[in-house]
Amino acid sequence: MAFVAEIARRLHQYGTAAPRLENAVSLVAQRLGLTAEVWCSPTAIILTLAERDHSDGPPLTQVMRLPPGDVHLARLCAVDRIADQVIAGALDATAGSAQLRALSAPPPRGWAGATVAAFGMAAAAVAALLHTSWAGVLAAGLIGLLIGLLSIAGSRRPRLAAANEAIAAFIATLVASLIAAWIVPLAVKPVVLSALIVLMPGLTLTTAVRELSTQHLVSGVARMAGALATLLKLTFGTLAAAQLCVLLGVPEAVRALPPVPGWADLPALLFGALAFAVLFQAARRDWPLVMAAAVLGYAVTRVGGSLFGAGFGVFLGGLLMGALSNLYARHVGRPGALVREPGIILLVPGSVGFRSVGYLLERDVNLGVNAGLLLITLLVALVAGLLFGDLLVPPRRSL
Repeated sequence: MAFVAEIARRLHQYGTAAPRLENAVSLVAQRLGLTAEVWCSPTAIILTLAERDHSDGPPLTQVMRLPPGDVHLARLCAVDRIADQVIAGALDATAGSAQLRALSAPPPRGWAGATVAAFGMAAAAVAALLHTSWAGVLAAGLIGLLIGLLSIAGSRRPRLAAANEAIAAFIATLVASLIAAWIVPLAVKPVVLSALIVLMPGLTLTTAVRELSTQHLVSGVARMAGALATLLKLTFGTLAAAQLCVLLGVPEAVRALPPVPGWADLPALLFGALAFAVLFQAARRDWPLVMAAAVLGYAVTRVGGSLFGAGFGVFLGGLLMGALSNLYARHVGRPGALVREPGIILLVPGSVGFRSVGYLLERDVNLGVNAGLLLITLLVALVAGLLFGDLLVPPRRSL
């Protein structure tokens, strides 16, 4: 029972969605001769375990209060491996629990530097994919490094972490505006959007809609509320910096430099995929797989979008990533999240939600509503693609 409870705690901590967590914990308990009733939300787990014949006493109920988890692919794979070993009898439950607890060890040396570099690399890559100028790519990368430093500092200071998104948006908008006014002309909005891309809650929104579609209503609504709160903090920081620039008399850029050439898309995509492999904390041996999934998902979505429209392109990307992740899990025996999560990261519409909330707070209702409708369309298309992918290749493993 202690081992199953620790499995539930670790899966939550490493970013597993409620449907997959509940299914995985129930299967582990069943194979160990237990019955389990699991209820999961983004901030808590309620777990009831009992022997199948209740011969060893009444059921045990445990309530776990947990912070929202972050995707950590390396540790998620470790949890999956430990669970398989205990189920197969190669490892006893006590040793399995000890190995799970050992996953809380401090990150390796160099982790903070790699994370900061990944923030900058992801921001520069997205700026190139949005076809800003070379100066915009460089500015986005530099601002991304600043936001990475802020995020690392927030990981050690809870009060700073609570305001991290608002402070990051404030810094990004202020620095981009000052660069555009006094150093080199920039398209400020794409630069700010690129710099904040890692903080956008697109993956959270997608997970929330998927939980709602599978009738995990409490978890889905709570996760949706958390994503909206993040969007509001990002938008507030951006608007506050814009108002400060007006008060300081910072002039707006009247022109922008030429956009980057089309050939820059491929290297930008590769560097962006590498950055997300680091940010998803995948093991180094899995970096090629994670990068390939990110590149393939983006390429399919872009081609499908150019042929059939943005919504159908996102649907195709979700369908392919959902099916391929299940196929990988079936034949390799490892979590499909290694393919699924990076495969959809460039498809999730977090930036659209950011623009929608920004327009509404600026009282531009028409643009805000239009962006909101586009957000809903893309979310539904992506979740539908993932669900149809599960139908095309049924998952054999919960993760």
